[in-house]
Amino acid sequence: MRLRSGLTRELSGAVADLGVLIPIAVALIVKNGLSATAVLLPAGGLLLVVAAVYRLPVPVQPLKALGAIAIAQGLGANEIAAAAILMGVIFLVVGCTGLVDLAGRAFPKPLIRGVQLTVGLLFLKIAWGLVSDPPSSFSAYALAPAWAVPLGILVVVLAVLLRRRPVTLVLIGIGLVAMLARAGGGLVAGPSVIAFPSLDSATFWTAFTVLVIPQLPLTFANSCLATADAARSYFGAAAERVRPGRLAITLGSANIFAGAISGMPVCHGAGGLTAHYAFGARTWRAPAALGAALVVVALGVGAGLAAVLPAFPLPILAGLLAVAGLLHIGLLRDLRGLHGWAVALLIGGLGFEANLLIGLAAGLGAWWIPVGLARLTRRTKARRRVASHHE
Repeated sequence: MRLRSGLTRELSGAVADLGVLIPIAVALIVKNGLSATAVLLPAGGLLLVVAAVYRLPVPVQPLKALGAIAIAQGLGANEIAAAAILMGVIFLVVGCTGLVDLAGRAFPKPLIRGVQLTVGLLFLKIAWGLVSDPPSSFSAYALAPAWAVPLGILVVVLAVLLRRRPVTLVLIGIGLVAMLARAGGGLVAGPSVIAFPSLDSATFWTAFTVLVIPQLPLTFANSCLATADAARSYFGAAAERVRPGRLAITLGSANIFAGAISGMPVCHGAGGLTAHYAFGARTWRAPAALGAALVVVALGVGAGLAAVLPAFPLPILAGLLAVAGLLHIGLLRDLRGLHGWAVALLIGGLGFEANLLIGLAAGLGAWWIPVGLARLTRRTKARRRVASHHE
């Protein structure tokens, strides 16, 4: 009974992060014309790698800033593939050379908590948008906000009150049944066609300037630094394998694969780790189960996913995403001192209202300038004491 209960909680935690994955995946398939099989395979494959390498429920998510820009501007598969390859090469290099771990030393806990606050607020913003102003890719099946908002709030309440139960499994199960019923039932067997990208210098330049540059600070700070920090917060010594440099290597490798098949660029994410942990995931079984499911769906029914995925009920996705955002913001509770709180709130506010790069730049200055001045003052006083002693 204990084994069954443990496995149920692992599965419940495994699906708790689908509120990020499904909306971006659907938009890339429906609006940007990506193959459904190519969209799901990189995510499923990286989840299987995560299970083997980290032995913990380290999450796999779409590259959110990159995906949002690609969707908003209607970029094609070639530009998205080029961006995935560039992200893959960049993070493989900084991960293998240790540059990520070295840079991470300049980011004390208040800066990391500021990044996590930004992500939590963004999760809440995305969740609200799903029910108040549904994405165009879901428009054929979206409920009116007068119905969607209360249902989303109900999902939040149920998920919070019952998060020690397999509530996410029940909610996702209801969503899948509703999706198939609303979309007319049947799925088409077999994978969708995978098209290899056509790349040239102009495509890479567009991908780098439009997609990669806005995504880099978020991936560095959230996928590498904040995910490693959240893993230590939740799992202690068991998270020793989850280091920023290693996270950079695994997400970099997955993105080279994603680019090669014109698929969805992917990353890790601290918010996803909070979602997995909050709803019961504790071991490698959660990412292994979700990864295997995504691979099976991609290869088994990928050909029909574009027709049925937009029918998945948005209030369920929004509710789970909102709960993950709220719980992720809760990581700030271990901050101590006015200076630490001020820096975290500064990064969170600027990261949410402007972008994370501006927030990080301001946070680095707000943290290290006072720290540097304090150290300089102490050294000056120490030298004066030594000088007066000699006199």
